[in-house]
Amino acid sequence: MRKLIIVLGCCLFHLSASTLIAQPNFIKDSLNSYIEQGMHSWNIPGLAIAIIKDGKIVVMKGFGVRNISTHEPVDENTLFMIASNSKLFTATSLSQLAYDHKLSLNDKIIKYFPDFQLYDSAVTKMVTIRDMLSHHLGTKTFQGDFSFWDSKNSRHEIMYKMRYLKPSGTFRQDFGYCNSCFLTAGEIIPKVTGKPWEVYVYDSLIQPLKMTHTQTLGYAMSRMPNAATPYTTAFSGTLQALPYDQVDNLGPAGSLVSCVSDLSKWLMMQLDSGRYQGKTIVPWEVLQTTREMATIISSRKRGESHFSGYGLGIFETDYHGKQVFWHTGGAFGFVTNTCFVPEMNLGITILTNQDNQEFFELLRYQILNAYLQVPFENLSTTVLPAFMDEQARETKKIELWKARVKGNSPPLSIKMYTGVYENKLYGTITISEEKNIPNNLIIQFNSHQNLKATLQYLDNNEWLLTYNNPAFGIFTTSFLTKNNLVSGISVKTSNFVEFDPYLFIKK
Repeated sequence: MRKLIIVLGCCLFHLSASTLIAQPNFIKDSLNSYIEQGMHSWNIPGLAIAIIKDGKIVVMKGFGVRNISTHEPVDENTLFMIASNSKLFTATSLSQLAYDHKLSLNDKIIKYFPDFQLYDSAVTKMVTIRDMLSHHLGTKTFQGDFSFWDSKNSRHEIMYKMRYLKPSGTFRQDFGYCNSCFLTAGEIIPKVTGKPWEVYVYDSLIQPLKMTHTQTLGYAMSRMPNAATPYTTAFSGTLQALPYDQVDNLGPAGSLVSCVSDLSKWLMMQLDSGRYQGKTIVPWEVLQTTREMATIISSRKRGESHFSGYGLGIFETDYHGKQVFWHTGGAFGFVTNTCFVPEMNLGITILTNQDNQEFFELLRYQILNAYLQVPFENLSTTVLPAFMDEQARETKKIELWKARVKGNSPPLSIKMYTGVYENKLYGTITISEEKNIPNNLIIQFNSHQNLKATLQYLDNNEWLLTYNNPAFGIFTTSFLTKNNLVSGISVKTSNFVEFDPYLFIKK
């Protein structure tokens, strides 16, 4: 802890005299200690935060370290994957093109991609750019992401595979968060401008805002100066480093890499009707378009909110009588948020490099409460016990599974389980015997670059599935058999990726 305090002392903290008096006591006196305690309690190596109020940076600071081995400190320019916080950049770009009459948000997707198909042919003919930016397909939240996230599929291949996403809800009625929808919308940008999505967003938004550290693609993040290392405590309870996600194939949905010093400029632009440092970056009408509620998520009172919905790349709700716009972003090892409240001229961004925690959102609400003069309640200490109990139950469950690994032989010959299995959406997996370990199998996920999993036989036709990337998880599974022949296997992954398991049929 002493080393951590020394590191924190080197971090940047802006608090100007002109804004000091106007700030709530929590911001002036307690924010530092609250964050430090929260990071300790939730096992977060590094965190960066910026708060903008009335056009000024009130707080811009890094806490902790970006790597627990090198102890390099987090500062205001430390890079994090901001994941789905990228979506508003995509929606703003398309809204700008609509404002410039280069396209209409009501254009059909098949106008630009005549061969594009969805599961329902009628929906294929109707679905528009606006639908894609509003999560209108009726699919489940994250549906298809195991096939797409960190996969070898190109953007074109992901769009092709969307025809296999069978909706459980109703088109334009049921909300289901959809990353491949945003990819599809973003891929219209090169059709209209001649520039790839990543180039157009950089040229039209990143560069004019002087976001000099921000990258639109994350493929080389491991080599980027001042980049945070991703960590998780999921499935083990201990802090584990993770490989950097490779999600540039989903770029318009979530590939941006940024820092709080750059995101503060983005928030200032949002709060100043599209202007930054007196210069119009985006017309006010474009921002209005992104903020118009396109999808109703809930119209029932919940706590201090009466409604929640989704615009174009941004969530919105009322909170203690104020309209709040926000988004979160989750990549393996990173959870982040951005938030702005125009009526209060308030913006917040919080970036962290540990994905199995809720503190990054509790901190946002703690700051909102301070500015809204809500009586103080320590949200972190209130929520933490239930979170820790759930984590303990998860860890105990996995320990019990592992205790059942005793070298038992499965019901059929081990070779009967080997072979190639196929899921129409995902593609193929190959199951083979693990060398030198009897009764163990290895799954090679052929649509991913380096993803494998070990299958260890337990008992009662149940196997323990352990991914080589800890973030994908540990689960039990069973093979489907009939007449002493293996016909398939059910494969689950972390809910962080996708909720439902995949059924693979043996070829």
